[in-house]
Amino acid sequence: MTINKLNGLIAAPFTPFKENGTLNLKQIKPLARLYRQNGVKGVFIAGTTGEGPSLSHKEKKILLQTWAAEKESGLKMIFTLGGTCIEEMQELAQMAKTHQMDAVSILCPYYFRPPSLSDLVAFCKIIADTVPDIPFYYYHIPSLTHGNYSMLEFLKQAEGIIPNLAGIKYSYYDLFDFQSCAAYKEGKYNLLWGTDEALLSGLVAGADGAVGSTYNYAAPLYTKIIEAFNEGEIKKARKLQLKAVQMVQLLMKYGGAGAGKAFMKLIKADCGWFRPPLRPLTEEKLEELRKDCEAIGFYDYCSRKIQ
Repeated sequence: MTINKLNGLIAAPFTPFKENGTLNLKQIKPLARLYRQNGVKGVFIAGTTGEGPSLSHKEKKILLQTWAAEKESGLKMIFTLGGTCIEEMQELAQMAKTHQMDAVSILCPYYFRPPSLSDLVAFCKIIADTVPDIPFYYYHIPSLTHGNYSMLEFLKQAEGIIPNLAGIKYSYYDLFDFQSCAAYKEGKYNLLWGTDEALLSGLVAGADGAVGSTYNYAAPLYTKIIEAFNEGEIKKARKLQLKAVQMVQLLMKYGGAGAGKAFMKLIKADCGWFRPPLRPLTEEKLEELRKDCEAIGFYDYCSRKIQ
């Protein structure tokens, strides 16, 4: 099969919830519009930012169908199937095919972890073979799954075993391994960088595109980083990247991943709050974040809704 590489910014959408914690599906269409209006090329659905591991299987199916209904937006859509239950992942993969998703992805099994890299490749093959005519991505995020295997060796082993392997969503700081993957077989595989605060480093190392949570609410900033890099204006790109670093420092200050939805509230794209055990921000903390964002110039480059 011919696999077209994904490039540019790919947002990792927040899964919107109502106050009672149920899915707020009406917010999906506005999110798709927000992304397109701010230069985002695609969405990586139900991953870490989308709280995939916190969703029930039924909720994932509903989320997949709802996002698929937004295909007319022109966004490329990759659905994260999970990483533990084979039967559920296979069912979701078949649904992704039926609803014409552009690709599927899985995490490293994070409870019963593969004893070896070859076991991981074999596990990926079981899921990828379910939909052999859809591009398959491996989602590498060892900080959460603890599946810290060499991705270069993963590509070498998987190459002849998983024909529809498209590439890797690489959410880790190992630039040595990442650059080796990007260069493997003269760039055969689609390497998507997954560390927003170090996007410039990923571009230098050969990233085709980037998947990230902060592209939900600061896509214009990252678009400028990519443009500056492509035009050879490295000093400008560094200055812009520093703004992203400052923003991510605020994200960590206010709770890390769980604070991501607070930024969405600040740009008036409310997605509710993360599910427990992550905690919502109090009104007082949200106001403190708003002031801190003003101090770093966040509102000069944040994503905006165009009526």
